[in-house]
Amino acid sequence: MLSFAFVTGSAPGKWIRRYQQATGNRIEAVDSPDPWALLIDAPSSPPPVALIRLPDPRLDEASEDFHVVRLYEEAPGVAVPKDSVYAEVGEKVAERDLEGEHVNLAFSQRPDVGAVREALQVVAANVGIAYGPLPLLTHLSKKQVVPLEVTGPSVAPTPVALVWRKADDCDAIQDFVGITKGRSVRSSRTTQAAKPEKTRTKAHTGDFRKGKRANHPRKGGKRRRR
Repeated sequence: MLSFAFVTGSAPGKWIRRYQQATGNRIEAVDSPDPWALLIDAPSSPPPVALIRLPDPRLDEASEDFHVVRLYEEAPGVAVPKDSVYAEVGEKVAERDLEGEHVNLAFSQRPDVGAVREALQVVAANVGIAYGPLPLLTHLSKKQVVPLEVTGPSVAPTPVALVWRKADDCDAIQDFVGITKGRSVRSSRTTQAAKPEKTRTKAHTGDFRKGKRANHPRKGGKRRRR
């Protein structure tokens, strides 16, 4: 079993399902606004893994003790009121088009989830806008708020990475990392995948019976009587 903490707004469900199907092992998963804090406090059994947003200065300080695998980037986003002109258009918006709007929360690649929730409540009251990683805004927004992708000099994609202690590295973690990077369930790099090929070929040994060779009939037709 693995212990897996994933940052709020991410969606690792498909990885969890594929891992459990491929290995038969269970994952103890928890949604957390700060999975790094859970990772450093977690015991080594079951092996803990965290999905976090970068950059994180706490990881920079402890980088020698942790493995880090970057997986993807989240687009920057802005949350606007449902009745705004931006929501009516419903398309990607540029920062320059938002000039003059009251900003409830400035952009950060790794925002405080609690601060984002509070800012979105203000946006829902039809007051101002709030910036953040688009998946996080989408996850937390209610019906009165519309999250849109945003471009501009003050925003940037947010890297998302898997992190685990080097001391905890094991086959179970490596299998999970492989799944997150898109490897097949039957990939030879999945250490706990289905049984090896030799187990399947063993089933063919019963076909080498009298009158057959390698699954092909013996040539020469019927045997003559003497």
